[in-house]
Amino acid sequence: MQIRLATERDIDQLIRMRYDFTLEYAPEINADYEIFYLECKTFLEKAITGARWFIWVAEVDEKVVSHIYIQLIDKVPRPGRITYPFGYVTNVYTLPLFRSKGIGSQIIKSVERWAKEGNLEFLIVWPSMEGVPFYERNGYANAAEAMELHL
Repeated sequence: MQIRLATERDIDQLIRMRYDFTLEYAPEINADYEIFYLECKTFLEKAITGARWFIWVAEVDEKVVSHIYIQLIDKVPRPGRITYPFGYVTNVYTLPLFRSKGIGSQIIKSVERWAKEGNLEFLIVWPSMEGVPFYERNGYANAAEAMELHL
């Protein structure tokens, strides 16, 4: 297994995984794959070549089997300290046949090392209820400070 940053050659696999991930957890969604493909491809091309999104993949025999997306969020500078961005963790997914093999934990540990080396202040994730045990096993803790307003 190889853990690495995604490249443009991974785009088709990432699109298919995002589509399948959505339908796995929300099978009632009736989305046209071709329309989704074009929108997601545009997003991924910008994300992979840009400086704000980092997509980590786990690859087995040249097949992407797991991924984690990280968006860097800049903070407003404060006097008296150096301000570092934080990472928003999202779209974490492992193909069903590759689950419970430690791949998700390996990829998240790679992201953690990368975040420390890049001086990110912290990583944050809003997991699904099913994902909470995974994040807890990997050192994440509940944070009660965040609030949200649904628009």
